[in-house]
Amino acid sequence: MDLLLCMLMVVVTAACTNDDDFVASSASRVTFSADTIRFDTVFANVPSTTKSVWVYNHSDENIRFQNVSTGRASQTGFRVNVDGIYLGAENNYQSGDIELRKDDSLRVFVELTAPKASSDSPTLTEDDLVFSLGDGAEQKIHLNAYTWNAIMARNMVVSRDTTINSQGRPLVIYGGIRVDSAATLKIAAGQTLYFHGDAGMDVYGTLIAQGNDHQPITLRGDRIDRMFDYLPYDRVPGQWKGVHIHTSSYGNQFEYTDIHSAFDGVVLDSSDVNKLKLTASQMTIHNCQGTGLKTTNCNIVLSNAQITNTLSDCVEVDGGVVEINNSTLAQFYPFDGNRGYALHFSANHPLTKLNVTNSLITGYADDLISGERPKDEAKPFNFDFEDCVLRTPKPTTADSVYFKNIIYEDVKDTTIYGEKNFVKIDADKQYYDFHLSKISAAVDKANAKTARPIDRDGVKRDELPDIGAYEYRKEGSN
Repeated sequence: MDLLLCMLMVVVTAACTNDDDFVASSASRVTFSADTIRFDTVFANVPSTTKSVWVYNHSDENIRFQNVSTGRASQTGFRVNVDGIYLGAENNYQSGDIELRKDDSLRVFVELTAPKASSDSPTLTEDDLVFSLGDGAEQKIHLNAYTWNAIMARNMVVSRDTTINSQGRPLVIYGGIRVDSAATLKIAAGQTLYFHGDAGMDVYGTLIAQGNDHQPITLRGDRIDRMFDYLPYDRVPGQWKGVHIHTSSYGNQFEYTDIHSAFDGVVLDSSDVNKLKLTASQMTIHNCQGTGLKTTNCNIVLSNAQITNTLSDCVEVDGGVVEINNSTLAQFYPFDGNRGYALHFSANHPLTKLNVTNSLITGYADDLISGERPKDEAKPFNFDFEDCVLRTPKPTTADSVYFKNIIYEDVKDTTIYGEKNFVKIDADKQYYDFHLSKISAAVDKANAKTARPIDRDGVKRDELPDIGAYEYRKEGSN
């Protein structure tokens, strides 16, 4: 019995000793879930998102690293945490206390706050996370990003006539931009404004955003990294607040302007319908977590507008005077089956005029247009559709007077719904190209007398113009 007890003690002791032994031999290697951590492009002095990688020990031995370090973290701005140990300035960006048992793993977290670069163009920033084993053996995870110098603006108030022109440098907005009632804010052609999540534009005066076909204006969120390898944050809705045009504001203009991935794209408050509040041409509003364009009792003109993919309605009209010509309203919002209409109009305020011509209105559902008549029949509710492609059931005889020369999509065709009109509808990767496909019913069907002479891209329309914002590229690869 004593002999058996002694033998068991030896076995247990040996087992404990093996489990607690760590080696630093170069013969023992680890493997990584990725050998490179890439951050794409980041703004200088702005913290990045956190990325991670796993380190695995598939060997038969417990491993003690002689050292784990970053080579140039003090210069590059990479911040690394290895299994709960932060490699910071206080430990000279390294640690010799990291161990990894056999058949176990540890996780590495990496962030980046890059210093200002020497160039205004994106500059490559690189470093290595080095795992030093015995006999001088090293294994590395490469860290890289492109750093872009940006102009930072916080709680910007425009109290006198001002032009924003950062001359090619990105302008990042925190807190938002307020345009006072006595001021006009102009955004220079080619300018991109990057809005942080808490930021948007509040316009009490006048906003003039006039790009051109070679230098468009872009209003977007400030996340320039990726949620997943296939999905940039720029394709994710709700990244910033959007543009709010208040009651006191008139004479606003958008031309060759792209507003995307906001909460609400553009919201216009009730105003005097005898005064033009907004003119928008060659404009895009896309991928909003709220409404694309919401107008309440306003006088607005839209032409060559693409307003697409919103959780609520793409375009919501409550009264006023609204003209929409050669526009594409398409509702393919992928994140919620309870998405709104492509066009919803009502008369809580008097609908003096809603005129929709040469426009393509389509999407996933069988009916993408909703009109709510006022309970008070004496209240104006005036609308008409002419020379359009519509995904909505044919109206009753009583309502047919409001629809002239309309191509109604076959709502029984539920295989691809309205997707067949466009070059690309890829909900998985959130990639959409709303240029017309060659099989779209919109090709050659616009009214040549009322169609706009150029399309959303500034391309001249031919003698048989197309319905919607874009002219079909007959020489292209559609």
